[in-house]
Order: sequence, then structure tokens, then C-alpha cells
Amino acid sequence: MPILDVARYAIAAGFSLVLLWAATTDIVSRIIPNRAVLTLLGLFVLWALAGKGASLGPDLLAGSIALAVGYLFYAFKVMGGGDAKLFAATALFTGLGYLPALALTTVLAGGVIAAVALAAKPRRAAAMLTLRGKGDFGRGVPYGVAIAIGGVYVLWGAMLGNLTPYSLPWAA
Repeated sequence: MPILDVARYAIAAGFSLVLLWAATTDIVSRIIPNRAVLTLLGLFVLWALAGKGASLGPDLLAGSIALAVGYLFYAFKVMGGGDAKLFAATALFTGLGYLPALALTTVLAGGVIAAVALAAKPRRAAAMLTLRGKGDFGRGVPYGVAIAIGGVYVLWGAMLGNLTPYSLPWAA
């Protein structure tokens, strides 16, 4: 196996570990450390140097789109600032072609986590339905977990050839 392939797999493993760290701290303290996001950015530099440089423009565009959407979600209190930053850093690795898969996988994982959380506390779910979401029900879904699931699934799926990128009309 060529050395650059070994490097990409090692960086992908580091990416997965950093997302696991971010997800764990999000569950425990409901905070995603800035150090986790900065570590992902550092790993992305190595990722780009390990042969992804040809698609650096679309990768940066994916990160920019993810950050802009994440900021809008943060502004409307749909997700936290750490979640928005983590999603943008994760999108750098998946790139523009896999951004729809990352978004869909993250949303689906978040939905499953929310359903499990509601099923675990049926009284809370009943109160939310009765009050139609107008009460204070505590903090919502730890989206760091959903982002980690989406990021690991998409990156490894793409690397192992199990996912194909969304075809971009201008790239044909």
C-alpha cells in the first residue's frame, strides 16, 4: 500500500477519534471543545497534503456552506455554536460532493437520538405535546453525536468506496 494511502487512513482514524471525543464531551457537558474543532482543522491540513489537494477548492466551499448554514441554525437557536463549528470542520473532510450525504446522515442520526431521548422520558414527551413545545424542556439533542455519526459514516464510506459523491452539474 502506498505511503499516501497509509497516511490518509491514519488521518481518517484521527478524524474519527476527534469526533468521538467531541461527541463524548457533548453528551457529558453539552459543550464541544474548540480544541476538538481546531484539531480537525489541523488534521484537514494534513489531509490536504496527503493527496486531497486537487479537490481543495470544493472542500473549502463545503466547509464554508456548512459554516453558513450552521450559523443560521445557531442564530435561530436550532443548534449550538460548537455544533455549527464541528459540522463545518467535518464538511471539509467530506467535501462538496458528499455534503448532501453528510447533512442527511447527520439529520437522520439526530432524529433517532431525539426519538430515543423522548422514548426514555415519556412524561417529558407528553408534556411537550400538551404544551405544544412552549415550555422549558431543558437542553435539546446533543448534535455533536449526530455530526460524529454522519462524519464517520460518510468519510469511511467514501474512502472504502461504499458511497458515491453527489454529481455536481458543473463538474460533468
